[in-house]
Amino acid sequence: MNKFFAQCPRGLSSVLAIELQRLGATDTVATDAGVSFSGNVEVGYRANLHSRIATRVLWHVAQFPYQSEHDIYDTAMLLPWPSWFDVSRTIKVEITSQKSPVKSLDFTTLKIKDAICDKFREVKNVRPSVATREPDVRIHAHLDQTEAALYLDLSGEPLFKRGKREHTGDAPLKKNLAAGIIALTGWRPEETLFDPMCGSGTFLVEAAEMALNIAPGLSGGSPRKFALQKLMEFQEPLWKRLIDEARANQKTKSIASVFGSDMYGDTLKIARENLVANGLGDSVQLKQANILEISPPTDSGVLVTNPPYGDRIGDSEALKQLYPKLGDLLKQKFAGWRAYFLSGDTNLPKGIRLSASRKTPLFNGKIECRLYEYKLVAGGNRREKPGAEPVPAPAANK
Repeated sequence: MNKFFAQCPRGLSSVLAIELQRLGATDTVATDAGVSFSGNVEVGYRANLHSRIATRVLWHVAQFPYQSEHDIYDTAMLLPWPSWFDVSRTIKVEITSQKSPVKSLDFTTLKIKDAICDKFREVKNVRPSVATREPDVRIHAHLDQTEAALYLDLSGEPLFKRGKREHTGDAPLKKNLAAGIIALTGWRPEETLFDPMCGSGTFLVEAAEMALNIAPGLSGGSPRKFALQKLMEFQEPLWKRLIDEARANQKTKSIASVFGSDMYGDTLKIARENLVANGLGDSVQLKQANILEISPPTDSGVLVTNPPYGDRIGDSEALKQLYPKLGDLLKQKFAGWRAYFLSGDTNLPKGIRLSASRKTPLFNGKIECRLYEYKLVAGGNRREKPGAEPVPAPAANK
């Protein structure tokens, strides 16, 4: 049984743990930085191929107490690096810490690199080369106050880099953040999903792939490359079987549950191009429309969007006027829906003037955000007293 750690954007570890459990992971423990879990080699492969939320999947190869950089070097020197990857592979060591007593993380990184190279020289009489960009093998280290952990990266490039190279708008979401937000909404493909400010279409691509059961590692039609394929113990027959299974489980029929709109035709063109590049051109219904003039595509569903908020497009005064109108729109037209807004400004959503049933802290890059959830009922977002007559929703503006 192997131990792994899946990194993810802060705020998404709870839904990542559920996703990993569905892929066969056991002993899942969610932390701020991701999820530790156990499983055989197949589980590690599946996590890379199928996880929409993880940023990287790391194989945990060592955990040990330390007091200094020299302790870390001594233990790293004992590990069987030449049995894990060939000397021809280029390497890079990356390190994180939490209250570590070491004086210099850069020096500790150098000591780990030296230990790996010295081990190869001892066993093979030759050392691997270091590559600061696009290394074949990444070694990750994490230090806390008393213990060090070492990992081999099974992913290589971050897992949100999948499918065809896409055009992005002014405020793009990484794909795994968008997928994690959709997971937080509880959306299922039998429901409608609608992004009325879809931008380059990241939510739409993720939702359409979920509905069609397209493994993220197969986005765009062909499997991307993973670092696990460069390790000595790579099991190609197992990997090929998992790829074949993922392809066999894809749904080929078109879907009618994912909708998107945007005010600007040029932006909508980018969204359409991104959908087509991923083989999803017939799977999402797009429409050019001002969000304040839209009508819901169905009687109920999930509205999820990433509207402007300060660091993004739009000046502050225009945004202050927009949010109250969004609240009016939800009350007047979207009774029976669940609505989700991502915002990096805690003041702007107050203008919606609806009671959020949940506020989930998230990070869009370095921007601290909240995902606001609104469960909309007829007559506004208020709970009715038992036995009270329901208050009718205000008439929609024509």
